[in-house]
Parts: sequence; structure tokens; C-alpha cells
Amino acid sequence: MTPVPVLCDLDGVVWLAHRPIPGSVEAIAALRARGHRVLFVTNNSSATIADQERALSDVGVPAEGDVVTSALAGARLVEAGERVLVCGGPGVEEAIGARGAISIPHDVADSSEIDAVMVGFHRHFDYEIMRRAAGAVRRGARLIATNDDATYPTPDGPIPGGGSIVAAIATAAGVDPSIAGKPHAPMAAVVRDLLGGLPSDSVMVGDRPSTDGLFARTLGCRYALVRSGVTPIGARIDDAELVEVHVDVADLAAVARWLIETA
Repeated sequence: MTPVPVLCDLDGVVWLAHRPIPGSVEAIAALRARGHRVLFVTNNSSATIADQERALSDVGVPAEGDVVTSALAGARLVEAGERVLVCGGPGVEEAIGARGAISIPHDVADSSEIDAVMVGFHRHFDYEIMRRAAGAVRRGARLIATNDDATYPTPDGPIPGGGSIVAAIATAAGVDPSIAGKPHAPMAAVVRDLLGGLPSDSVMVGDRPSTDGLFARTLGCRYALVRSGVTPIGARIDDAELVEVHVDVADLAAVARWLIETA
């Protein structure tokens, strides 16, 4: 057996609102025991890397150095020294700082000299944030979305995601955003850099074909669709003509069995 990188989405694959999906923790341990590098690739930009690693550790999954977020991808679209108006969580601020850019809070009194507006999932979005962000874009700032996922899976069903927030700002500003996260190239570049390349038999595991499936295509690797998140069992795949699904199973535990049995 030749171990391959296994890229796992978090929400809807490993957990729902940090509640582990049955069998996911054991599946990750089984894959690692057989030498597979398991990387967690999430469009959730709200939390810092350390917080994501801590949350995974709390459910029994060591993850230090194995988390990639769309905030890291978004930061690739700004340059050191640029002023970035943040409409997102601490993870976005962290990534911007690591890039050497200047994070400007969304409620700063003077947002006139802004180079870019970066939008991610956050729970305090309101009209005033939308007004300031759209105003900065209309004055010439670039609009960057960490991701454009319209919804975010929870144990009680989907809630509005970062894509819904950026859609509001983009509509008010009258521009299309640059999107950094899955399935787009900036996120792929972060993954490749971290792994030092990516073999074609690597596997992207995700619950959303329009995001994870297309990301597998961007990376040139295999896609494992799980039905434990936003795509329930029996639901039709809208992007079937664009996404090649190598295995369609219930959950991450089933993906692990497939990889181990077919290796």
C-alpha cells in the first residue's frame, strides 16, 4: 500500500458544529495508522488555526500543522503593507497579519484608505458592516471572499454561510468578489505548498460537490462524496457534469474503509 494524502473538509465530514460525526474520529486514526497524511481543508475562515487545532484535539484528533483554512487562501490575495478592511472573524485577522498586511476592523471610524475588503463567515454581520464594506469597495478597494458557500451545516440543518454575507456586500457594491477558498486556485496553492505537491491519487473528502468536488478537480485528485453534511443520502448532484465522484458513501468512516480495502 502506498500512502496518499487525504484532504478532509471539516464541517459535514468530521463534525457538525464541533460534534463529531459518528465514526469520523476513528476513521482518521485508521487512515493515519496506515501512513496516510490527513489534512483538514476547510472553507470556515472564522476561527484561528490554533482554535481549529484545539477543537480537533478536544474531540480526539491531533491536528497540529494539518489545518488549512480559506483565511490562509484569502491572505494570498493581499500584499504586505496593504490595508485590509476585515468583515470576518479572528481567523481572517490572523491570516492578514501573517501576510504582513494591516487588518482594519470593520467599525473603524475612517475606512477611506482601504486597499481590500476581506469577507468571511461571522455572526455579527449587520447593515452598518455592509454599508462600510460596500463603500470601501465603491471607492476602489478590492473585494475578496474567503469563500462563497451559501450555507453552513449544523446539527439542526444549514444556516447562512460566508457566501451569503459576501453576496450582500457584492450586491451593494456592484462588483464581483475574488474568491479564495475551495474550489479556487488560491486554496489549492496553499495545500500544494504545505504538502510539497499533490499526487493524483490523493483524495478530497467533502459533503458539497460544488465546493469539494470542484476543488478535487482543481487539484487534479480523486473526490470522495460523503452524505453526512449538506448533501443528504439520495440527493441529486447538481454539478454531476462537472464533478467526477470516485466514491459516493455515507460518511468518512466509509471512505476510510474504501481506501483501506482498495489500497
